[in-house]
Amino acid sequence: MNAIEFSDVNKWFGSYHALKNINLSVLKGEILVVCGPSGSGKSTLIRTVNGLEEISHGEIQVFDGSVEQLKAGTVGMVFQHFNLFPHLTVLENLTLSPIRTLKLSKQQANERAMHFLKRVNIAEQADKYPVQLSGGQQQRVAIARSLCMQPDILLFDEPTSALDPETIQEVLDVMIDLAQDGITMMCVTHEMGFARKVADRVIFMDQGEILEMATPEQIFNAPEHPRTQQFLQQILSHQ
Repeated sequence: MNAIEFSDVNKWFGSYHALKNINLSVLKGEILVVCGPSGSGKSTLIRTVNGLEEISHGEIQVFDGSVEQLKAGTVGMVFQHFNLFPHLTVLENLTLSPIRTLKLSKQQANERAMHFLKRVNIAEQADKYPVQLSGGQQQRVAIARSLCMQPDILLFDEPTSALDPETIQEVLDVMIDLAQDGITMMCVTHEMGFARKVADRVIFMDQGEILEMATPEQIFNAPEHPRTQQFLQQILSHQ
């Protein structure tokens, strides 16, 4: 079963053609890593899945329904810069949407929040404010916040790019753990070690197009497109 289906999807920002004729099926439970240089359309692509970016042409189906028909919580997203509410504690950040959107009681929301804070190994920080946490801790809170909505699909938009090198692995470890749960994931990332370890497929984008799509083994050991070869050579030389 397809979790996400892109059919001839195009996106323009004014005269700039950000996504060009995207045709892509993401299977239920699949881990798909999206890589490519800056400005290639990676983030725009995944932001169309939950309607953060409206497409200009084509169609996106999520579990056989349109993006506009999505039920609250179906698609969760973890952003590059965490997007936590600074005036709320960690626990309050996690319980806000389940109480307001899912209509959970405060006790139910607190129990769910603590469950997922334990899952990302940060339960002891529940009463702190985001500013009191490291970048890696804040990103793990952001992941837990998405999990509290119990989404069927999780989108990650370069979740480690704003982190110090020392804290990247703690976030990747959480993502690797989540990959065992069978949740559908689309991850925009430059962390090729993560892609090798957990991805079912890797797609390479450049200038708004999908130039190559294959298993991690094929992409990393025998990339076919010259642009993919060039990109991977540059990325892997720095990792």
